[in-house]
Amino acid sequence: MTDKAGSAATQCGAEMIVRNLVEHGVTHVFGIPGAKVDRLFDALVDSPIETVVTRHEQNAAFIAGGIGRITGKAGVAIATSGPGASNFVTGLATANSEGDPVLAIGGAVKLADRLKLTHQSMDTVAMFQPITKYSAEITSPNAVSEVVANAFRFAEQGRPGAAFISTPMDILSMPASGPVLAGRPLPDAGAAADEAVAEAAALLEKAQRPVILLGLLASRPDVAQAVRGLIARTGVPVIGTYQAAGAVSHDLADRFGGRVGLFRNQPGDQLLHEADVVISIGYNPIEYDPWLWNVDDARRIVHVDVVAAELDTHYVPAVELIGNVAASVAALTAKVGKLARATTLEEILGDYHAKRRGDLLEARSTSKTAVHPLQIVRELEKVVTPDVTMCLDMGTFHIWLARYLLSFRARQMLISNGQQTMGVGLPWAIAASLINPAQKVISVSGDGGFMMSCMELETAVRLKCNIVHLVWVDQQYNMVEMQERKKYGRGSGVDFGPIDFAMFARSCGAQGIAIRSADEIAGALRTAMEAEGPVVISIPVDYSHNHLLMEPLARLGETSAAA
Repeated sequence: MTDKAGSAATQCGAEMIVRNLVEHGVTHVFGIPGAKVDRLFDALVDSPIETVVTRHEQNAAFIAGGIGRITGKAGVAIATSGPGASNFVTGLATANSEGDPVLAIGGAVKLADRLKLTHQSMDTVAMFQPITKYSAEITSPNAVSEVVANAFRFAEQGRPGAAFISTPMDILSMPASGPVLAGRPLPDAGAAADEAVAEAAALLEKAQRPVILLGLLASRPDVAQAVRGLIARTGVPVIGTYQAAGAVSHDLADRFGGRVGLFRNQPGDQLLHEADVVISIGYNPIEYDPWLWNVDDARRIVHVDVVAAELDTHYVPAVELIGNVAASVAALTAKVGKLARATTLEEILGDYHAKRRGDLLEARSTSKTAVHPLQIVRELEKVVTPDVTMCLDMGTFHIWLARYLLSFRARQMLISNGQQTMGVGLPWAIAASLINPAQKVISVSGDGGFMMSCMELETAVRLKCNIVHLVWVDQQYNMVEMQERKKYGRGSGVDFGPIDFAMFARSCGAQGIAIRSADEIAGALRTAMEAEGPVVISIPVDYSHNHLLMEPLARLGETSAAA
């Protein structure tokens, strides 16, 4: 940083913000400048932070959220006042729902103009309060460090989420002084109270059919490691929500009963239904509504989390282990031994693994111009090695992949299910590539979701990201169509026209490959994985088997749609 930005005596508010970001370990910021916040972008030039200009503020927030999910440290996005800041809304709501730490900084009109009907005047602090953990305005240049430090602490502590700071235009230019309040580690909670751990252990020892339900915090590397110890020690069957992908290691795959979410019709739902005790670890009801999986309230719940449970008629824990989740799981593991294996649960586990293998082996499309979803999954299995990160957008494809494509590394597969946000796939992939530039990232979207963030393909090209992005093409908002068809017997408002995605990719400077048959998938993936820089592969998909995704299991009765 230059003397101009580094001098506490002469720096302005914008330079003070940048100084704080540097001291908090920020290496990249994502966003779009504007007149109300250009002083901040100017100050970034004199810092070691790389400014990544995006093509839309929503995607800047998505990329920052991806940084937060993978690293545990808040990613940072910056936008100008008015519509620049308001474009953050979907990105911050998504991050807050998914437990991803993000700090968004939005420009604002001068303090004296806040109550006037002037250009780009907007109460963004009030706007973001319902969808963030922290929303505040810097009203004095000498309060910069306090506001920034607290924003980072709120975003990263406990159950992580989003924080927003409003920066009035005049505050950015005023002289600023004071210490930087960085370098102070967050106080780390210890394990849950010994009495609660002992009570949970006793409940488990008496259980006839215990099952572990993993939530989004379980996919954090430290928690995943502790979870694996618990599974290995007890032998208890384990399932996960979509966001818990990767928490179970490959050597424990025989204990894994699949993922649950959206529709109550999976083997994992059978396991939950048969369970007399459910140990929920890092689970948030937003991932999968309790009324869907705890139908008759017949099972006792051990809630293991960093925060107390939000009580629900169908989610009233018998025991709560509140504290550091990894430490609480480790403490519980130390108090229990190998638990008896219930025949009913073992049969369900066996059926799950057999059906998954059979479905993948037998899947074929009856269409001559489109590919069965599981034919794509089969080929992806061959290239998704432990060092490859996957980022899934939202759509029907996301259900097929969540159910059939396994992952065994914490945070290897990024999935959204809190807000079910379309458009996150490519921005998350950019984040993953920036964090590990030597590794390949595979992102997947439908043709509808891709067009919501496709402009960032140019950003990925500019950053030389090693991304392979698959676009599943069917010219519909298919996940909506699937559910409309089940409810009403027809689709409505879901159709749109074709786009040549390979040509679009080339127009952005990326490589583009158009698949025409299942036989071409393996070669296209091989070419893309060996290429440098972004590659887009478009694949025509046969979704005629979608009804299977919603079919009820006889033992559970009629499924319920939650999407």
